[in-house]
Amino acid sequence: MAVPRPEPPAPMTGVVAVVIDENGLVTHWTRSAAQLLGHEPDAVLGTPARALVMPRSAQPVPRTGEPSGVPGGRVLPLRHRDGHPVPVWVRLLPLAGAGVLALGLPAEALTTWSDETAVGRALLAQDLWQFTVHGSDLRIRQASPAVGRAGRLTADGHDPLCAMPGLEGGRTGQELLRHVMDSGEPVVDASGVLHSETPGSQDLVYSLTAAPLYDLRGRPNGALTSLVDVTERYRSARRLDLVYRATRSISGSLEVERTAQDLVDLLVPSMGDLAAVEITEATLRGGEPPRSVAGVHGDFRRLAVKHAHGPWPEELIQAGEMLPDIPNGPGFRDLERGKVLVVNEPDAYAAILGNGPAVPRMVPAELCASIGAALVARGLVLGYVQVYRVRQGAPFDRQDAKLLQEIVSRVALGMDNARRYTREHRMSVMLQNSLLPPVSRSTAAAETAGIYLSAEGEAGVGGDWFDAVPLSSLRTALVVGDVIGHGLSATATMARLRTAVQTLADLDLSPDELLTRLDDLVHRMAEEAENPDTMGASCLYAVYDPVDRRCQVASAGHLMPAVVHPDGTARFIHVAPGPGLGVGGMPFEVTEVEIPPGSVLALYTKGLIEAERRGTSDSFEDAEAAVLRRLAEAAGPGRSLDTIGEELIAPVRSAPHRPDDITVLLARTRAIPAASLAAWQFPARPTAVSLARELVTGQLTEWGLDALVFSTELVISELVTNALRYARGPIGVRLVRDQVLVCEVTDSSNSQPRLRQARDTDEGGRGLFLVAQLTTRWGSRYGPTGKTVWTEQALEGVEG
Repeated sequence: MAVPRPEPPAPMTGVVAVVIDENGLVTHWTRSAAQLLGHEPDAVLGTPARALVMPRSAQPVPRTGEPSGVPGGRVLPLRHRDGHPVPVWVRLLPLAGAGVLALGLPAEALTTWSDETAVGRALLAQDLWQFTVHGSDLRIRQASPAVGRAGRLTADGHDPLCAMPGLEGGRTGQELLRHVMDSGEPVVDASGVLHSETPGSQDLVYSLTAAPLYDLRGRPNGALTSLVDVTERYRSARRLDLVYRATRSISGSLEVERTAQDLVDLLVPSMGDLAAVEITEATLRGGEPPRSVAGVHGDFRRLAVKHAHGPWPEELIQAGEMLPDIPNGPGFRDLERGKVLVVNEPDAYAAILGNGPAVPRMVPAELCASIGAALVARGLVLGYVQVYRVRQGAPFDRQDAKLLQEIVSRVALGMDNARRYTREHRMSVMLQNSLLPPVSRSTAAAETAGIYLSAEGEAGVGGDWFDAVPLSSLRTALVVGDVIGHGLSATATMARLRTAVQTLADLDLSPDELLTRLDDLVHRMAEEAENPDTMGASCLYAVYDPVDRRCQVASAGHLMPAVVHPDGTARFIHVAPGPGLGVGGMPFEVTEVEIPPGSVLALYTKGLIEAERRGTSDSFEDAEAAVLRRLAEAAGPGRSLDTIGEELIAPVRSAPHRPDDITVLLARTRAIPAASLAAWQFPARPTAVSLARELVTGQLTEWGLDALVFSTELVISELVTNALRYARGPIGVRLVRDQVLVCEVTDSSNSQPRLRQARDTDEGGRGLFLVAQLTTRWGSRYGPTGKTVWTEQALEGVEG
């Protein structure tokens, strides 16, 4: 917005000029005199000038001091046409011929004129800052002594200020002054840098204030400028900014590598041209660093570097490389005590390093100055930071050393926190991995593979887990869960829940019943917890039967699983979502689906979906669809589960700062062929025992399992006899041959078969004991209309 130009200066509008001849008569009367006193020229010309002055007795006039810088005048009470006095400052100037020129100014304008004159003289006379008056050609017309001392007064009047770059709006000094004069807009406190041409001298920062000047007719005819050296103020503000950034951003990170990189990014180019941070190996591992620099020589790894003018020089030690062993000099003791090492002589720096063969790889070319400090926190030496200036850079001074000391003291505390977090994080991950099952497992029902990625950043290890539990009759239970919260407490809760799931799964409970029992456990854990509101978990429990190729799934607030069929078709299994564990009050529902053999079943935690949508605007549903597409692409024919899992999580494995654990359980389903199955059903009659023995013997002979005929006959006889004794209705018998031989007897009774120790005088009670001795495993499970007693016998070395 253009600023309106001012009117001509007010004091000059009332100047009166009168010519008086040698006889004291008025010979010339200007229009300004007529306006001031009211007398027209015809009434005044030829009259004595004294007649225009009122007698002092008639009208006293208060004394007014002479205007500063305008000596020789006095205030007189002139007579107005209507008779009242007009105080006027009058000065008489002799003319070349005869007579005088009388110049007058209303006394009321004296104060303003005096102040303006005094201000101008004071500004041009002071010696604190550079004050100049530029003409319309930008040459200096008037200047304070500081301007000359700064070398701005040249023979031709051209001001070096006009070449100053980087002022307001990126303009030079000449462009800024032209803008001030053309637009009439003043500029206040425009900062600019005058680069020093003297080697080793620092650049100076100035604050420029400029305002337009106008002539008596209101036309622009120059500019008034004030140039103040604010270099120290600028450096102080920069130092405060660096310390603030080090406190707020760098020292708050919980990753040693990120802290080191943030530190060099802060120091370059603010303090120097190059910077490097070396960290001890113990710090990187999260271990206990030494308390002396002498104990870590040859144990420093360069972790982060930065060059202000391009990539890090190839001839120098690169990030990730170990530093060579450096002679232990006395100056290192000062570093341990928090002092800063300042070296402004390149030869002296090389001497400190010992002048060994590795020195050229540590000293940048054209080195001018260096400054370094140890990262020491709680008496432990974590690392070292070094800043270099090259290309005729200015030496480091005490203020630079104080600034670096302030920064590294804050960064060292943050890095020590990151070190201790790294140690705890690794311990948590180690504990978490030790509590999880083997990554890969193969059963008759499915081949399984699990993937676990711990959270990174400040979140810490969570409570995700997966498991594949072998069940009776060649079935397999697939489990994925996610405990609320992070840290060791979440890991401990996960371990308790995983153990509980394995125990409950061994009871052959249905998925809904198992989740109900698990929900009760979480309720009890919440009652024992210090913060019950934070206790909870989600869980998905699925049971796959390779005989009928069906899968039963129940969910406790968990995400629905996905399946990729052998033909490449991918879909989600829509499971009725039950409440999360610990919520209670609602039953769990079982969803049963048929899954063809060779399908890939995927169970996962929400960390996978959240990582997929992290950094995008995708909704949760869109992220789920993206994961399903990637799963379908990865689960091609002949692909191993490990390969499928790696391709599934590849985009999120490399993502930094994962806020949550990522857990994936993959299962490729199998099926028991019809030739390995045999099933019969008998009426509840005494003849069922002999008939069952006969059919079982024939089937085992057909399968080539003659070595198991005797033991299997005894097992079937005992189980069918018990069914006849304690149950009513038909009796079912089934044989399944795979890695083991499974024998099942089903009846309508819900009584629990129990193994007991029979006394010598008892006539019964030895049947189940005999069954337990002849089989590797046995047990019972319950269904909607009764129970099934099952046994397993090893086939190794039996089949011929």
